[in-house]
Amino acid sequence: MCVREVCNREVIIIDREGSIREAAGLMRKYHVGDVVVVEEKNEERVPVGILTDRDIVLEFIALDVDIDSVTVGDAMSFELITAREEDDVMETIKQMRHKGVRRIPVVNNRGGLEGILAVDDLIEVLSEQLTDLARLVMGEQQRESEKRP
Repeated sequence: MCVREVCNREVIIIDREGSIREAAGLMRKYHVGDVVVVEEKNEERVPVGILTDRDIVLEFIALDVDIDSVTVGDAMSFELITAREEDDVMETIKQMRHKGVRRIPVVNNRGGLEGILAVDDLIEVLSEQLTDLARLVMGEQQRESEKRP
């Protein structure tokens, strides 16, 4: 299964100059835990960072930093890991686990933002597949018991 098949195409974006307050407002409005920081390059929105609700709480609120004194560009995660649309989901999960990230922007072949893959989305997809497998086994067992006298 490819990443393009399971990623969320509705990505909330912001630019580097946005405020932390603006980013938090977007997260609240759209009920998401992150904003992807993008730059326009060759008519593509290219992800250059990500800012999560956890980043805001741990790096600013918990340390009593004046959030009006920093921008999204100051606060975003700079070591951005991305997945390409055609990447294998299981390999992407391994990469996310190895890097310790719960969300990963999905890009096209030109580096443009196409979606985001989050652990929550993956759990939903994988649980559906496990449910399908369980139903398959239960169905086989039921058919076998109906055939036996």
